[in-house]
Amino acid sequence: MPDPTSLFAPDDNCWRVARAGQAAVIVDAADYFRFARAAMLMAKRQILLIGWDFDARIEVEAQPGDDGPARIGDFLAWLADRTPGLDVHLLRWDMGALKTLTRFATLLSVLRWLRRRNLHIRLDMRHPTGASHHQKLIVIDDCIAFCGGIDMTANRWDTREHRDDDPRRIQPDGKPAPPWHDAAWAVEGDLAAALGQLGRDRWRRSGARALKTPKAGDACWPEGLPVDFTDIDMGISRTMPVMDDEAPVLEIEQLYRDQIARATRHLYIESQYFASRKIAEWIGLRLDEQGPPEIVIINPVAAEGWLQPLAMDSARARLWDALKARDHKDRLRIYHPVTAGGTPIYVHAKILVADDRILRVGSSNLNNRSLRLDTECDLSIDAATAVDRARIVTVRNELIAEHLGLDADTVTARIDASGSLIETIEALRGAGKTLRPYERPDLSEAEKWLADNEILDPEGPEEMFEPLAKRGLFRRGWFRRRRKWG
Repeated sequence: MPDPTSLFAPDDNCWRVARAGQAAVIVDAADYFRFARAAMLMAKRQILLIGWDFDARIEVEAQPGDDGPARIGDFLAWLADRTPGLDVHLLRWDMGALKTLTRFATLLSVLRWLRRRNLHIRLDMRHPTGASHHQKLIVIDDCIAFCGGIDMTANRWDTREHRDDDPRRIQPDGKPAPPWHDAAWAVEGDLAAALGQLGRDRWRRSGARALKTPKAGDACWPEGLPVDFTDIDMGISRTMPVMDDEAPVLEIEQLYRDQIARATRHLYIESQYFASRKIAEWIGLRLDEQGPPEIVIINPVAAEGWLQPLAMDSARARLWDALKARDHKDRLRIYHPVTAGGTPIYVHAKILVADDRILRVGSSNLNNRSLRLDTECDLSIDAATAVDRARIVTVRNELIAEHLGLDADTVTARIDASGSLIETIEALRGAGKTLRPYERPDLSEAEKWLADNEILDPEGPEEMFEPLAKRGLFRRGWFRRRRKWG
């Protein structure tokens, strides 16, 4: 029987609800790569790798008894040769691939793959101008699936310690890579089969021939991967932009709205960006309340590259000003994690925890592209049992402890005593590995214009070509008025 109090509404804020026999939140890519490789070793019929990027050069740690090559491109070819009847399908964003095909090792891997009948590569061109394929999925025999924010690519590997000068955190060319924080789900059972269907549908939509549905295997959970949840229902939510022959899918946008509205005490969010007008508006409505929840957002200090900061970081500053003007109870904070040596840790994780009830991990960020322009996939729990709710709190507290460089028991004890995430973070943060408060930068007029007009972060394909007069962070005037949900 469906839970009548569940947040999930299929065809509204999720595609479907499916049961996971086992589920685990994997934090940071050292464990993700290791357990994904271990799961692929058990594949018998089908591996789907679907992502924004893929770099054949990266090395993935092997476990005892695994004598395959270290590099992921060579490993997948070895795996296909070793396993009769196994087909490996790699689907990735086409524009990102143009850059990676210039990598000599990746090009060699592609040429080796083309000689094999059971290795299949496609570049995903099925999206509007300016959009990207941003889902990150690995599905193995419809038995186990990985879904979250981590691509099998360079500059993702790191441990939860985020040590300064970790010699293992290197780029394929041997240069040091920056500290990186990320997260993904591992799920088994009916939920994995549903993600397999989603992946095969995406493969077909790219223009390829439809893939067969494999018969799910019996044993597929990697040895040593701790299980966080058992026999639990999870919602699958997507973003798919409007296209000529298809209506948009806006489940992720609606889910953010519903989950922000559901929080009563604490809303903890990790995201690569904070640049969405709609999400800021929904947060603003909560801050207007007499007893608003605490809202803690973990962001990187700055977005990657030189172009993204102009759009995302400037929009964050503008939204911060608007929200703090409404934060009459001082319940909103943005923090950045840094290493023991003070190096900023790049936050690429996409996580939302509302109280002890909701846990969401996926590919979508708090920006406009994730709501309406790019393809995305998130998985969420709306916990109904005391055991599952306690585990959600543990996952959240372990994340905070990771960022503060402390043990989870210390963080949990402080939160239990104070009832406050903000008070706990403020009391425990300090020198070394810690969380630093957001400091709003001074923006130039050009940066304000880029942010206010959402030039590099449009709210969907149709806005790409709209006049600037119809666009903008503040066009609806939400920051000037208070109103109720409705």
